[in-house]
Amino acid sequence: MKVELLAVTPEPERIIELAARTCYQSGDRMTPETLGELLPKLIAMGHESPFEHAYATFRLTGVSRAMTHQLVRHRLMAVSQKSQRYVSEASFDWVVPPSVTPGRKAEFDADMEAIRALYAKWKAAGLKNEDARFVLPNACTTELIVSANFREWRHVFRVRCHPRAQWEIRQACLAMLGELGRHAPHVFADLMKECGPQKA
Repeated sequence: MKVELLAVTPEPERIIELAARTCYQSGDRMTPETLGELLPKLIAMGHESPFEHAYATFRLTGVSRAMTHQLVRHRLMAVSQKSQRYVSEASFDWVVPPSVTPGRKAEFDADMEAIRALYAKWKAAGLKNEDARFVLPNACTTELIVSANFREWRHVFRVRCHPRAQWEIRQACLAMLGELGRHAPHVFADLMKECGPQKA
């Protein structure tokens, strides 16, 4: 799995605070020395709409379709994912769940190779990618780009970084939380403390 931050709103905490202070007409109290101090107060009050003014975009590669099926359920994200309709999966890679013990990994890999052969068989029989893909496993790796505002990222991390979240999406979301925590520490400090990357 690779998680790469492609873009983030410049000076996101300043933009968020400016938006919040516009609501309260308290811009005259915004100083470089106190920048960010208001943001945890907004979170505590439940006033998170100002967080929608900052965005982040990530590229995720080497993740399974099983994981992305969960991630795309967050409907306020923009998602562009590798298409199995237009892109051949003749030589697909796969993710091996950690619950597959080392002694059975060869068996799991052999099953994936058998599925690869099934895909090739149906392609050779004349099926297009869009129909041959029906035999593919959720273990197939994929690539996608996801964008969301900080309010939505906070929701995603709150749900998907939880210890009971599925292991792969938790790993990806902890990595994204770590990246955004460096760019906007006041926005994500509570989540970093609650379920931060050090607990992955």
